[in-house]
Amino acid sequence: MKTIFRVLGYLRRYPLLAAGTLSCAVLMTLMVIVFPKVSQLAVDDVAHGRGDRLLGLTTLALLAFFVQNLANGLRIRLNNTFEQKVIFDLRSDLYSHIQRLPVGWFDNRSTGDVMTRLLEDVTSMERVLIDGIEQGVVALLQVGIVAGVCFFYNTRLALLALSPVPFLAVGALWYTLTAHRRYQIQRKASSAMNSLLHDNLAGIRQIKTYVREEEEHARFNHVSGQLRDATLRIMRAWSLYNPSMEFFASCGMALLIGFGGHAVLNGSLQLGDLVAFLILARFLYEPIGRLHQLNQLLQSGRAASERVFEILDTEPEADAADPAREIERSLAEARAFKGDVRFQNVHFSYSEEIPVLHAINLHAQPGETIALVGATGAGKSTLVNLLTRFYEFDDGEILLDCRPLREIPKDVLREAIGMVTQESFLFNGSLRENLRLGNPHASDKEMFEALEAANAKPFIDRLPEGLATVVGERGVKLSVGEKQRVSIARALLKDPPLLVLDEATASVDTETERLIQQALDRLMQRRTCFVIAHRLSTVRHADQILVMERGRIVERGTHEQLLMEGGIYARLCRNSFLGAGAPQ
Repeated sequence: MKTIFRVLGYLRRYPLLAAGTLSCAVLMTLMVIVFPKVSQLAVDDVAHGRGDRLLGLTTLALLAFFVQNLANGLRIRLNNTFEQKVIFDLRSDLYSHIQRLPVGWFDNRSTGDVMTRLLEDVTSMERVLIDGIEQGVVALLQVGIVAGVCFFYNTRLALLALSPVPFLAVGALWYTLTAHRRYQIQRKASSAMNSLLHDNLAGIRQIKTYVREEEEHARFNHVSGQLRDATLRIMRAWSLYNPSMEFFASCGMALLIGFGGHAVLNGSLQLGDLVAFLILARFLYEPIGRLHQLNQLLQSGRAASERVFEILDTEPEADAADPAREIERSLAEARAFKGDVRFQNVHFSYSEEIPVLHAINLHAQPGETIALVGATGAGKSTLVNLLTRFYEFDDGEILLDCRPLREIPKDVLREAIGMVTQESFLFNGSLRENLRLGNPHASDKEMFEALEAANAKPFIDRLPEGLATVVGERGVKLSVGEKQRVSIARALLKDPPLLVLDEATASVDTETERLIQQALDRLMQRRTCFVIAHRLSTVRHADQILVMERGRIVERGTHEQLLMEGGIYARLCRNSFLGAGAPQ
């Protein structure tokens, strides 16, 4: 019930819409009792040979139907407005919270699972919010009003009409208590299928390259089969529950026909009263049947709601961006940094069993370039991830301009850092939109200047739509080198005092590397830079080269100093580990 009450909290934001919807529901429910009364009077008049009131009764019935459907149409309109406002708020809150979750949370979640919760599970919650609650209230109102009128007409027949209710209640209780687990399994199966589908669509080139279409089809069929089986399990229970409830309701109608017919024959009940009562009974059982349908929605929505609130209950990233802080103010604070970075005895581990960094000490003075080299898994990327506070270090201290990093708001800190990574990510939009990630207010002139400095303008000029060119998902319409140079231009537009280059010249040919390196040289001017690279051309001019091994800095110095020492760095150079970009 706690989950349901949390869902109800979203309804309180729009009291006028809720009141309007409820008022229309009450009005249309009151109109329900008009037709049984009209039927009673008409049947009695006909039985006694009177027809003078038939026209008036017919007009009254038509008027009641008109008012009922007019109220219903207005209710639908208000209800849908209410629904879309609530669901917008819910999705907005969920997306906002997802953006404020720490990077480590995403490491343990598949994109497909998160998308399923944001799209399908929120939609399922919507059905509880609107269809479940609103229609449930309407159904209960109709049951209450009609039951009251039934007792007004005839207490004995009213008790007969309500005799199936204990059986209906027991059936509803059984379904409610047993359904939750079935719906949880179905939601997980749906999430697993969407996760696999997302991965396969993202990796379609790899699937085709390795000719794995049949194997991946089999994997998809497996998870799809799990969803099918989970859904069929729900439907099997529903196929037992729903017809049973219909049967008990039909038994009530049969009892009314039998006992009511006998009462008419012995003269204790008028024929018109019996007809009215039978119509009222149908109006009584119809909303009860609707409540059974809504119970199914409720159980499905409950399972979905728990998955959504599981995300909302996840602790957000500590010191996340402050909405009260203006963007321009954050930017001004970020650009005021000089770029003096110190790591003092820093330790970090992803878990207690897996220590990653040990006693890291370094000092990067403003404008210096720090190169990080070492084998894969040495801890280079983890070190710069601590600088951006994608992860929080366990012990020690990191200082930026003598300020503890944890005292600097994250939005300010990240505004101060530009990143160019090996796999440059571009959104499925235009080049202009991707460049403005670096500076939302950049003019076309400023963008072309940045592209010129990044050696990207020549290929941009060849594009038929220029900056308006849509680059495709993950920038698929551009080559690796072109995407890299767009990323460098984006970083130039951001103009940060600190720069992180994570193997930015990897996976490109020699000529493209030369163009990228020239662009990087311009980007690195007057900035404190942390460079992760496997190419000598990228690191040989660094002010400090830090050699990392198993999470420790084992050597440090300039290129010439480390070569003279004849240690790990010198061996890496001899073994061509860094030799791809050797000086000419």
